[in-house]
Amino acid sequence: MRFLHAADLHLDSPLRGLDRYDGAPVDEARGATRRAFDNLVAAALDHQVDFVVIAGDLYDGDWPDHNTGLFFIRGVTRLAEEGIAVVLVRGNHDAASRLTKALRLPKNVHLLADARPETRVFDDFGVALHGQSFATAVVQADLAASYPAPIAGCFNLGLLHTSLDGRPGHDPYAPTTLDVLRGKGYDYWALGHVHAAEVACREPWVVYPGNTQGRHIRETGPKGCALVTVEDGEMTHQAIALDVMRWDNLALDISDLSDQEALLEAALLNLRQRLAEVGDRALAVRVRLQGSGPLHRVLAAQPETVEQNLRSVAVQASNGRAWLEKIEFRTRPPLDLNRIAERDDPIGLLVRELRRFGEDAALLRAVTGEALGELLQKLPVDLRTAARLDEADGLIELLGEVESDLLARLAGEEGGVE
Repeated sequence: MRFLHAADLHLDSPLRGLDRYDGAPVDEARGATRRAFDNLVAAALDHQVDFVVIAGDLYDGDWPDHNTGLFFIRGVTRLAEEGIAVVLVRGNHDAASRLTKALRLPKNVHLLADARPETRVFDDFGVALHGQSFATAVVQADLAASYPAPIAGCFNLGLLHTSLDGRPGHDPYAPTTLDVLRGKGYDYWALGHVHAAEVACREPWVVYPGNTQGRHIRETGPKGCALVTVEDGEMTHQAIALDVMRWDNLALDISDLSDQEALLEAALLNLRQRLAEVGDRALAVRVRLQGSGPLHRVLAAQPETVEQNLRSVAVQASNGRAWLEKIEFRTRPPLDLNRIAERDDPIGLLVRELRRFGEDAALLRAVTGEALGELLQKLPVDLRTAARLDEADGLIELLGEVESDLLARLAGEEGGVE
């Protein structure tokens, strides 16, 4: 028996944070989520799977028309022609859509109920699928706790859209725990909602496949689905990439770069390497210029010229397949921070304090919570995630940016803090 486990397709969701400029792969971005779904259908056919499960967020909220749903129906009809069933549950984004609830689905597509857990048994390959859809966009109950007992003699699969026991950057919908999932006695839990691929447990298998297409710079790396094979009581799990545009970060340190031409050459070489790694996919890259060196003054004086030159290099490196999503200037003039930290004045104290926060994530989180606690409560989860204000690593990264920018400003063009 073989099946595909996918989740969080977010069909027709716009890719976010992409500035338009001549030579950027606009068409690649516009249809990315649809093409990733086409790749999912092709993978199901190529691997001759018995069925496909989709663990929620097939759509991306309410549609302006029916075209998104008709596109989905066209794809699953291709699977029906090969006898491949599709079983899915609604997630929080699907539940927000009015049109999804009225759409008539092909007979090979089984949408599990939202009023209570439902079980579908496929006798042909001895599988019992248990799941429950979201009835509303916000579900705070532990749905998994009410899932039925496993059916003897079947391979039991639980289908669930959930934050599990809490995942940073994701709303705590249908929260549950690994203990609850293990207690059900199922063979495999097909989860959705978290966009990063993760095998949370192997006894039994509890898997997030991640979303099928990264949608912004916080969703870097390969995106796709899981191929699961069960043979002679043994289960194997394989990640399959489906994405058509890959997101990545590129940090360029100016410390050893003599001039702008050296910077552009470094960018060209790095972009060509990244493009070779992603194959025939388009590439959306956030470039960060960082470090300390003489080149800082050129970058500070001519940021727009440098930005346009970098975008030109991206076009040259990729023949229009690379998109510079954003260019961040985080450089600073040459400063001896160790010497500054030894000084007995306010600037020396500032450097020492910044370093103390950088070495103690718990202290940094506590200070941030005290200073920004009310603001964090008001911010939508997407903005908190983008800013990484609820992650220790994100806070430390932001602290480094603050240190660089603040000391550069204090230094001025003549290195005044020396």
